[in-house]
Amino acid sequence: MTVAGGGDAGGDTGRQAPAPESTPPVFLVDAIPPGDHAVLDGEEARHAVTVRRTRAGERLTLSDGAGGLADCVVDTVTPGRHPSLEVTVHGRREDPPPRLRVTVVQALAKGDRGELAVELATEAGADAVLPWRAARSVARWDDGPRGAKALARWRTAARSAAKQARRGRVPDVPDPVDTAGLAARVADAEGAYLLEATAEAGLKDLPLPEHGELYLIVGPEGGVTGEELAALTAAGAVGVRLGPTVLRTSTAGAVALGTLGALTARW
Repeated sequence: MTVAGGGDAGGDTGRQAPAPESTPPVFLVDAIPPGDHAVLDGEEARHAVTVRRTRAGERLTLSDGAGGLADCVVDTVTPGRHPSLEVTVHGRREDPPPRLRVTVVQALAKGDRGELAVELATEAGADAVLPWRAARSVARWDDGPRGAKALARWRTAARSAAKQARRGRVPDVPDPVDTAGLAARVADAEGAYLLEATAEAGLKDLPLPEHGELYLIVGPEGGVTGEELAALTAAGAVGVRLGPTVLRTSTAGAVALGTLGALTARW
């Protein structure tokens, strides 16, 4: 995205009334434009022009993914090999960070279930998704190109889902941790809950922190090992269940986030 100084960029210059959409689409930019006019280009413009078929007069929101938002109206649309949109900025706002920051610790999952878990957790409001190299994870991320590619897919899933959900903040997706690294994070957190079907207590039965860092730990398809359970429990994690049924690793985090949203001030 580049800042525009005004003038005719060519292409579709016809004006129409702003679309009645209550929540305009969100497009990610490196930084919120400081002036009244800007140009959206690159892949975000390509998506706006070729996929969403954005027209002059429609509203959209620019987001830096870190809480900064700019509400805009499209002035001109330039299609072609290098599409772009000229926009007028009508207002800026800030999406404040939550008092209770919730990180979903997601065990590596086979196939596209890991990306699905990231997508659902993002839409449900996760502030971060931490990949966990659990002992029984079928998927294995090495430290080379294959692992980097898999991590990039998770980060792309978070970005896409954040835009779909009209979020002002894109969840962090840090480098993966092993159980020892996860235990160290849990020890420093305000709270940590290990989703476990055999646990006696549910989230509604436990005191929930109002601020700080909270971890929701989702195990792999084969469940956590006794050694992992002991290490995480020793670090301060508490086992909880989500109802009487067993959820897949790709959906458990989103269900837990929904429960937290209803039980805390997050919603």
